[in-house]
Amino acid sequence: MNFIISGKNIEVTPGLKDAVEQKLGKLERYFTPETEIIVTLSVEKGRQKIEVTIPVKGSIVRSEQTSSDMYVSIDLVEEVIERQLRKYKNKLVARSQGHPTSSASPNSFKKEFVESEEDPAEDDEIRIVRTKRFGIKPMFPEDACIQMELLGHNFFVFSNAETDEVNVVYKRKDGSFGLIEPEFS
Repeated sequence: MNFIISGKNIEVTPGLKDAVEQKLGKLERYFTPETEIIVTLSVEKGRQKIEVTIPVKGSIVRSEQTSSDMYVSIDLVEEVIERQLRKYKNKLVARSQGHPTSSASPNSFKKEFVESEEDPAEDDEIRIVRTKRFGIKPMFPEDACIQMELLGHNFFVFSNAETDEVNVVYKRKDGSFGLIEPEFS
């Protein structure tokens, strides 16, 4: 695995680099040797944050963890990514069993990861427990933010009056708003 480690408001010391590579190196059993792991360490208002992004074919595995100690954040992010990978594996296995002709081993994953007989964690199974349907009215992103606030939600799906595409506005941790626009590749 190829680690790309950078720091924001923090010097990436050899000790931190070793800790990241050792802890996240445990993930090598899942990935091919050429897989890139992008790690950003940062300090904001005394909070130690690590962001890990692993681009895999057709998807991204990502986690961001914050604590008062960078080494604790590194431990937390590794646990979260490992849990995400187990869920992703269950999804791949289910897809391959349902569609025998589909490829169940995306390029970034080792064949053993997808085909291993580890017992899938039942509590990690993704279950959709509710489906909502609603009419989407064309509106501007600013109006969608107001509607989201009125509903007391953290996000709001709407049809953008400027682009005629389905967009999502969401409330960010710092209280500002974000806009998600589709990009088809």
